[in-house]
Amino acid sequence: MKFSQSSKTAILLSIVIHLSFLNLCFGTRKLTSLYQPPPMVLSYHKGVLLEGKLPVSILWYGKFTPSQKAIVSDFLLSLNPKNELSSSSSSSAKPSVSLWWKTIETYMKKAGKKQTQVILSTQMSIENYPMGKILKKSQITELTQKMNSKPGNLVLVLTDKDVAVEGFCMSNCGFHGSNLKKNSAFIWVGNSVTQCPGQCAWPFHQPIYGPQTSPLVAPNGDVGLDGMIVNIASLLAGTVTNPFGKGYYQGSANAHLEASSACPGVYGKGAYPGYAGELLVDSGSGASYNAHGVNGRKYLLPAVFDPSTSSCTTMV
Repeated sequence: MKFSQSSKTAILLSIVIHLSFLNLCFGTRKLTSLYQPPPMVLSYHKGVLLEGKLPVSILWYGKFTPSQKAIVSDFLLSLNPKNELSSSSSSSAKPSVSLWWKTIETYMKKAGKKQTQVILSTQMSIENYPMGKILKKSQITELTQKMNSKPGNLVLVLTDKDVAVEGFCMSNCGFHGSNLKKNSAFIWVGNSVTQCPGQCAWPFHQPIYGPQTSPLVAPNGDVGLDGMIVNIASLLAGTVTNPFGKGYYQGSANAHLEASSACPGVYGKGAYPGYAGELLVDSGSGASYNAHGVNGRKYLLPAVFDPSTSSCTTMV
């Protein structure tokens, strides 16, 4: 088969164009594979941190059983390694809650501050809902004032499953705030078991969105309270390292990532959206956990962003 000169020229031009396009495709693929997103950095903005001895008071708003209160109290006690050593059972079990807290100590060290030692202080129960069962955020601040805490202290306000708080389930599972005049901070967390467990008690309940995998068994047998522990731990990490808005965070002051909120949904190695990661499982109850606490407690704690490695660190 013979080709005219014009046909030969057209074929040659077509080959050149295809080769050029092929090289362009390879070049684009190569550039994409070489791209590495910049590492996340939680910068220190030179503000006050909650350093040294940190008394934490608890205000229980609504009805909580003694066993529910013990789950939270034992978690706070477990943050101090001295309490774990004096515990009558599982005192040497690893990984421990106090080991999880050591990542927060990294923040304090980098800022030249004293290590934060959490101390369980006073507790108050308000069971008759004097402010009602639908609260505004400003009313949470009012509740903290009932504790008469000293400057530098932290108040933990916990509301029961029947109490709805402004923004709860719609935009948050809890929040932390502060009173600059009194140099004090507070955390609020609600029991989501009847309102939005798929959002605020995951992975102990099926998620609202995404893959509907089987929920994990709660380590303390209480979906609502074990979910609260996850949020308390996350907010405690953020409060200590950024109590007044000038501590450690990334992003704008009004929409930032903190020590634990930078690692959402991560509890163990290999975690990805909808999967909490590889966790420890209790042989008797089948419960999933990643940290041991005082009095034989087991907890599932969220990953914390490690400033020394610029990555989310997990217990297991």
